[in-house]
Amino acid sequence: MTVDTPEPIQQARVWGDAQWTARVIKNEDDDGWAVAMYLAGQSEPALVGPWTMGRDKKNPKPLDTAAFHTLVKTAKEFIRRSEQQRHAQLNKNLTLTVQGRPIRVLLSIVPDEEGASATLSAQDEFGEELARVRVSPAFKLNLDSAQAWIESGYARPH
Repeated sequence: MTVDTPEPIQQARVWGDAQWTARVIKNEDDDGWAVAMYLAGQSEPALVGPWTMGRDKKNPKPLDTAAFHTLVKTAKEFIRRSEQQRHAQLNKNLTLTVQGRPIRVLLSIVPDEEGASATLSAQDEFGEELARVRVSPAFKLNLDSAQAWIESGYARPH
């Protein structure tokens, strides 16, 4: 059995390996150039950024090994930070003390094209689940809403 591994591309305006492809493109916003980083299998670039002009001040600087590796590192970091930001938007938690015990309240939103869903849960200091209810994805978790939920005996918020 053979695995189809694409041949590396090493051209002045296109550089790629099995995972990433860098394409130098005309910058739509001005007279300069940009570089778009594509992850294998994706039709949209993971990252687009400015690219350096060549010595003639008309054409782009050619891609090379060092530039490609820097672009890959930057694209990976951009994706990692985007994923962290998305995770933080979809998963919120806070801890409050109730009758001398810390209770952690968590809101977890699951995005879906047909309608997002959300779950509100509470855990004791040992991570044991005290309650779990479905809530609207628009539910706002803050100290007041968490306190009210706990005081209601973990009744589903409206």
